[in-house]
Amino acid sequence: MLTYIRESVEELRNNVTLPSRAESSNLMVVVAVFSILFALATWGVDTVFSELIKLYFDNVLN
Repeated sequence: MLTYIRESVEELRNNVTLPSRAESSNLMVVVAVFSILFALATWGVDTVFSELIKLYFDNVLN
């Protein structure tokens, strides 16, 4: 287990490169925009299905 941890730390130090601050900021904006768009799409589909279910049960019960 210790060997695995040592090798993992060594790999992180030697082989992993972090993006620049500017690139990280740009990627954060992209993720935020797509998250908001996905949330709005989910809300829209949920609203449509909710209304369809209400219409269905209003017609079945009356």
